[in-house]
Order: sequence, then C-alpha cells, then structure tokens
Amino acid sequence: MRQQLNELLQERVQQCVSSKRTSYSVCEKIERKRESLHCREAEMVKVNAKGVIKEIKKENDDIENVFYQIHFRYFIKQKKRLYLEEEIEKRQAQFYKGMLVYDEELNPFQLNEITMDDSSFMEIDAGEDRTAFRYDRLKAVQYAERWWNDYNPAYKKFDEDCTNYISQCLRAGGAPMRGYPNRGTGWWMQNQNWSYSWTVANSLRWYLPNSKTGLRAKEVSSPDQLLLGDVICYDFEGDGRFNHTTIVTGRDAEGMPLVNAHTFNCRMRYWAYEDSTAYTPNIKYKFLTIMDNKGFKA
Repeated sequence: MRQQLNELLQERVQQCVSSKRTSYSVCEKIERKRESLHCREAEMVKVNAKGVIKEIKKENDDIENVFYQIHFRYFIKQKKRLYLEEEIEKRQAQFYKGMLVYDEELNPFQLNEITMDDSSFMEIDAGEDRTAFRYDRLKAVQYAERWWNDYNPAYKKFDEDCTNYISQCLRAGGAPMRGYPNRGTGWWMQNQNWSYSWTVANSLRWYLPNSKTGLRAKEVSSPDQLLLGDVICYDFEGDGRFNHTTIVTGRDAEGMPLVNAHTFNCRMRYWAYEDSTAYTPNIKYKFLTIMDNKGFKA
C-alpha cells in the first residue's frame, strides 16, 4: 500500500518538473498548474512532497479506503525571481485486494458551509462601536504566515476553515469585533460563539463591502489593485454564492497577488486558483481592499 502511494507521488512530482509522460495516471491539476505558470513566464524548478496517511477504513476484507495528506513545496522561478509556494492536499485512495484502483483529491468546496442563505438575514450595519482603528497589514500577513498550516488554539477550528482563518488574520491586523451576541450582526467570535460573517465565506463577502463602521472594505476591479493583507473571495461555480476566501501575502514578479488560505492549506499560491480541484470556467472573484474608519485604505 505505502509503496504504491509513494510511487504515485513520485510520478506526480516528476510531472511537475518534466515534460515526459511515462504513466497513464497524468494529473490534470498539475497540467493546469504548469499551463498557468507558463502563461506567467514561470516554471517549477524543483518540487518536494511528503505524504502522511491519516486514516484507513476497511469496507470489507477486499476493499480499503486510505485517507492521506501531501505537503507539496513548489520552488517557482519567474523571470529572475525565485519563490516558494506550499500546499497541503487531502486525498483518498482505494485498494482492492492490496492493489491501488483509484486515487483522487478531496474537494471540500462541493459542500455548502451552512444550509441556510446566511447573507439574506445579516444586519450589515448596526451602527455600533465607532472606535477608530488602523489596519496593520504587516501583522495580518505575519499571522497568515505563522498559521497557514496550523491552528491557533485560541480560536475554534472548523472542517471548512478558510473564512475563520481569514477573520483571524484580519483580527491580528487590529480589526475590531462588533455585533456580539447576534450571529447575523457584525463580525465577531466570542465565548464559543461567532457571527456568520466570521466563519462563512458568502457572509464575509457581503459584510466587508457593506459595513459602515469598524472592519470594512472597498471592492476594486482587478487583483493588481490589492495590497498585502487584502482579501479575495471566490465563487467557484459562478452561481452567486461565494465559497472560499484568501488573504494576500505576497506578489509575484509581475506584481500579481499571492495568497494564503485554509481548508486546503496553502501559502504564496497564485491568486486565480486555476490549479485548484474546485476551479471551474464559471469562477467569479471579488477583490476587497481593507479600509480604515477615515475612509482610506488601511
């Protein structure tokens, strides 16, 4: 079992850096990543990967399902610049009588974060807490880097943790909480409870540009207008319901955003997510730059 998974992983690593295709199991995700990099005049010059088996479930004497994670480290060269992108993949493999029959990446974004339309009953501006704050972008990015592949025990952890992680980054940058204890009001996590805007991607997407005090943001038209510590929201299916959130933590050689995220943990990933399992041609984005209480970019 472990040997077969290791051989498959070695093939995927080789696919990242070589044009040779010696196996039938060509990974479409890697091909999309290579194509995206090529369009940016970039390439993966070295790739490291380490897999860890998390759980084995037996369906019967013949069939075993193996759930495992891979930590990829992509060394990317773009023009004269070299930077490191990292990603955690969660995968499931199935074995029949000890033979690998399929292996696939799990896609958490196929599931809705909550079943109700949370944005429809959110009270965007309650007129509370007008305490001025200045958004410290450096502290937000430092927090994003510290916790990109870990979980701060001071906060609750979720299976779909992307927006919770982004809220923590914003909080680390000095954004004030408000609205407790009404879950449909403001932006907060307190006493083992939280607002929808703190944890749900679609809620935060609507909350940030509509809030009139405290934490708020202005929508801009293109990703190159974003600053470090700003937020990108993703509607993978293009159906109007946003299901992922990232924070800008760097820029590539062309000045385009690189982002960190949770759920499928990653750091310094190219903002467009074209290499994601969740990506579809219908994807839509919202680019949100954080504002301070005086109406300027923080």
